[in-house]
Amino acid sequence: AAGGDAAPAEGTGEAVTIKFRYWADNTDYSALMQDIIKKFNAENGKGITVVGEETPWDGGAYSENLFNAKMGGGDIDCATWKLTSTPLFVNNDLLADLTPLVDSWDKKDDIDENIYSIMKEAGGTDRLYVMPWNIQVLYVYYRPSIFEAAGVEVPKTYEEFLTAIEKCTMDTNGDGKTDVYGFGMRGAKGGQEPWGSFVYGRGGNFEDMTTPEAVWGMQDFIDIYTKGYVPPTATSDGFNEIIANFKSGLTAMTIHHTGSSADMEGDVSAFPFPAGKGQWTSMGDTETVIFESCQNKEAAFEWVAYLATGEGQKMWCEGTGNVPVSKTVQAGDFFRSNRFMAASIEGQSYAGILPIL
Repeated sequence: AAGGDAAPAEGTGEAVTIKFRYWADNTDYSALMQDIIKKFNAENGKGITVVGEETPWDGGAYSENLFNAKMGGGDIDCATWKLTSTPLFVNNDLLADLTPLVDSWDKKDDIDENIYSIMKEAGGTDRLYVMPWNIQVLYVYYRPSIFEAAGVEVPKTYEEFLTAIEKCTMDTNGDGKTDVYGFGMRGAKGGQEPWGSFVYGRGGNFEDMTTPEAVWGMQDFIDIYTKGYVPPTATSDGFNEIIANFKSGLTAMTIHHTGSSADMEGDVSAFPFPAGKGQWTSMGDTETVIFESCQNKEAAFEWVAYLATGEGQKMWCEGTGNVPVSKTVQAGDFFRSNRFMAASIEGQSYAGILPIL
């Protein structure tokens, strides 16, 4: 457990303890979370003590273990979260409805309305059961030198993006073989995320995959493969392959998020996936929730709000490289001066998740 004991601040009344369960991807993140908890406990001024309990992600078993704990009467007050778990917990009345707390929160507007909409969509109602924390928004990596050689500008529309893919597919030495492919397609696991941007680019959506617009977007995706604008291995290329191909200069563009940006140096920049008739990009997510069984929901909300827009938001996102949801934190030099963060932030207003089934 992290955090230790904290006495109530003078004049604030009775002390409150909040039990918080979280996972951390590595030891650095674990230490960072413990530092955030200690800082909150020392400075919240309301007699609130957060006690942090770390459990492993365990390939997603974290969520199943959390469900079993709450169904068994476990006294966890709040926890870190993935949206895919929301329907299961909502349908079993395990999550607190945060709508009234957020509606009366003075920092509500510091988070983009689209982010709240995604949280509500995950729960399948117009109520808010999930508190935003940090996100990963997919954008397009590109090599400026290849764009220059191909006579291509950064695409402003979906149609220009398709044209750029075609023009950046080049035989640079005249031997009749393609040396640079316009796009690094992820055809293996995870490929459904960038694929979705093509569907929406033509005006389709995930609600009905049989519309002419959705079919047209899927056909665009097929065509860039059959026309040879992507590496021949594209159908089996996963994350490692698309990043390796981009870094080596085999591809002019590929799609990912800030999680791969640490080693992207030199001749690399980024732009948000451009709009066609529609616009969409995939959003990865990590949030927090408060459980219905929590006896001190207002105090728990102070903590999750601190992670969403307070110093906890700044510390976590600067330390992990994830995209903050707080507009105030986003506006800081640390994020605005980073071209990959800037592309992510620009895409948050039309980002989304695949339907939770």
